[in-house]
Amino acid sequence: MLIVIIRTVILYLAVLVVLRLMGKRQIGELQPFDLAVTIMVSELAAMPMQNTDVPLINSLLPISLILILQIYISVINTKSFKAREIVCGSPDILIENGQLNEEELRKNRISIHELLEELRVKGYHNLAEIEFAFIETNGQVSVIPKSQNRPVTPEDLEIETDYEGVAYSLIVDGKVYQPNLDEVGLSKDWLKNELSNFGINDLSDVLFANIDSSGNIFYQLYDS
Repeated sequence: MLIVIIRTVILYLAVLVVLRLMGKRQIGELQPFDLAVTIMVSELAAMPMQNTDVPLINSLLPISLILILQIYISVINTKSFKAREIVCGSPDILIENGQLNEEELRKNRISIHELLEELRVKGYHNLAEIEFAFIETNGQVSVIPKSQNRPVTPEDLEIETDYEGVAYSLIVDGKVYQPNLDEVGLSKDWLKNELSNFGINDLSDVLFANIDSSGNIFYQLYDS
């Protein structure tokens, strides 16, 4: 039993490292070759977990080789448009100038019902609102609405807006996140002093707190 536990931990860490090195994409955003690598790595890791007679090296060596190949192909894809087109394919236009592209729908084996479902997921309930729709190489559908159907922006209304940067989390689950405090040039004592203005004397009572680019603090206390 101990051997099984040790083998499982080793293989789990190996797969975790491999997937971490592959990047931060979600399953739905994987390119075909990324998905193939993920499936192969999981299968190679499962075999020695289920059968202790299989040496670990028989799994770890192929996993390492697959990782090297995957990284190599990824580098080639970033350098060569042609290589990326061969490995990943290219986007196809499903709706062009407001008209359904029947040929591309057939080629990608997408029915009109499936396309309408994807459009509804994107927040568009009327095909007449769409100018272009693409199916990307990862299978996701991208939508460009007609100009009169897109949301109004401040630029459309000729309204000047202030800079809006990233909000930094300062407290998460009652714990101060020091790296973000350092990033914005603030200290824990400053944070304590600011929150004391709201009647908060113990930072561990705070479920979440962040600061935006204008210096405004948002916080929420624990329910209890």
